Amino acid sequence: MKSIKTVLLGLAIGLGLALPAHAQNISIATGGTGGVYYPMGGGLAAALSRHVPGMQATAEVTGGSVDNLKLIGTGKPYVGFSMSDAALDAYEGEDKFKGNKVPLRTLAVLYPNRMHVVSVEGKGINKFSDLKGKRVSTGSPGSATEVMAFRLIEAAGMDKDKDLKRERLGVAESVNALKDGKIDAFFWVGGLPTAAVSDLANTPGNKIKMVDHAELVPAMNKKYGNLYVQDTIGKDIYKGMDADNKQATVMNILVAHQNMDDKTAYNIVKTIFEKKDELVAVHKEAVNFKLENQKNDASPVPFHPGAVKYFAEKGIKLK
Repeated sequence: MKSIKTVLLGLAIGLGLALPAHAQNISIATGGTGGVYYPMGGGLAAALSRHVPGMQATAEVTGGSVDNLKLIGTGKPYVGFSMSDAALDAYEGEDKFKGNKVPLRTLAVLYPNRMHVVSVEGKGINKFSDLKGKRVSTGSPGSATEVMAFRLIEAAGMDKDKDLKRERLGVAESVNALKDGKIDAFFWVGGLPTAAVSDLANTPGNKIKMVDHAELVPAMNKKYGNLYVQDTIGKDIYKGMDADNKQATVMNILVAHQNMDDKTAYNIVKTIFEKKDELVAVHKEAVNFKLENQKNDASPVPFHPGAVKYFAEKGIKLK
């Protein structure tokens, strides 16, 4: 009897050890439900589960880039969306990652993330300096929106704690708070269009005000490196805009732990580019997933060897 139990235990252990070779679970760290990361992550999870043999991918709601990078730092099987500025902080162990470097690698450069500084008519906010003394949400605590908002406020010569009555809300919560009169404006970094911002713009009785701030980009880049560009949100993107919004943009990247095996990284990148139409059907920002954007200077974090291999097959040489 004892020998039979030993044999059965051995078989069970053997089967358990064999499972990972046939079934691979990947979690995709995204963002809040009102942004672009979450639906995009859901689309990517579906594509990976459908097209990579043995892979089961699921998308998780998170606070955003900072949370995603910390999840990757745990060493668990995570892939995460991140703004490149937050990723650089994690890679170098700076700012919110002070003393805690995350061994990241870039899988792909994705799409541009536009900073939205949003208010509505009647709040007395027509230019960036009008935010002083106002009730303003600078983004959720686990987001790169907060990182970039703080840098913009700093570049404008304001103190985030002394000059603003600051809230820390995600984009969906910020929109609801603005509708309810609990805040006067909010920061949000996301793709176009962002569903929650569209909801605000389409709400009867609210006329959206997008605050220009592109002039602050040079000061941000002087301190933090050339991570930001002066860009524009066209007036046709959100209902009620009177003019194009001159704003700051930062690139989004998809990142993983450096210890992710090369084959897994290769399969993820291959799926992103070869099943791109499926991702575009989920959110049109996936149109900006382009092979020509995969450059060494496009991401501040080194590319994963598995990604390098895929891009090499497409004629793109990366380090």
